[in-house]
Amino acid sequence: MSATVAPEAILKELASLWTQEGKQGDAGVLRACSMTLLVLADFEEDPAGLAETMAALMPEHPARSILVRVREDGARAMSERVYQQCWKPFGQRRQICCEQIELTASDGALGDLPSVILPLAVPDLPVILWCRSSRLQRHAEFGRIAELATKVVVDSALAENTSEALQWISEASGRGALVADLAWTRLTRWRETLARVFENRETLARLPEVDLIHVSYGPSFDTAAWYLAAWACDALEHVGQKVTPEISRQETSLRLELSGGSFHVALSRDEERLIAEVNGESNCTNLPHPTDYMLLREELGVVRRDEVFARTLESAAQLALSSK
Repeated sequence: MSATVAPEAILKELASLWTQEGKQGDAGVLRACSMTLLVLADFEEDPAGLAETMAALMPEHPARSILVRVREDGARAMSERVYQQCWKPFGQRRQICCEQIELTASDGALGDLPSVILPLAVPDLPVILWCRSSRLQRHAEFGRIAELATKVVVDSALAENTSEALQWISEASGRGALVADLAWTRLTRWRETLARVFENRETLARLPEVDLIHVSYGPSFDTAAWYLAAWACDALEHVGQKVTPEISRQETSLRLELSGGSFHVALSRDEERLIAEVNGESNCTNLPHPTDYMLLREELGVVRRDEVFARTLESAAQLALSSK
């Protein structure tokens, strides 16, 4: 690897790829791009798995993708590889292609990354940064890299210190940054299911009776528990009920309970099922463990501030602090 790479050389390689692709066949090639997708990952991460996730995203969210794989060493070095991701829509002869750039960098070269990435970002389109590594999120240069992005996507559930990770996300959001947490995205089906429970008028009429929120969680579900508890509290405040949640540990997964008097609602995961209980009656729906592709597909479609998440995030960060 050299000390750094030249963005101009990478752009020339991309132009050459398009020229070569246009000469092949008579059906033509459509260049598709709706954003720049910048991915930061530790070098040890499975490159095939990352490539598969990014390729799966392209038909729905075509992008110039820049994958940066970072070696954990101090030597200042960086290298690049340029290629295309192409597919043919069903029934069509013309290929659709997206540009792919892979950079390999050392920790010591992260300070050079903003000057390399900025010229490579597609002008006038959003830049989405997906940081796959909690280690890199704590790196001194991460703030400068994040400033290039329209939206930053992280996953607090992967952090060694989940409370600190949640504080970082909350502080960044408080400064006006557009930040998403995949730990929150994993709860979309939970929130939708609970909302459907209260679409029933009789159940909705009993919501003001709720005076207890209890969330229990197993290993790796702590940020999910804080998010669920904070979101449920916020929802109850809208009907005039101020409830302090109870949060406790359990051996497996996640469970949310709302109760008051003879009224009781619970959501829990059992393997790949989500079980909703209302006063003893249960209903089960499929809840497969979401892949990175499923989570990113949802987040890449949101490039504006989510006020519900912003409110929940602030409360969840406070719950995380109080749990120490």
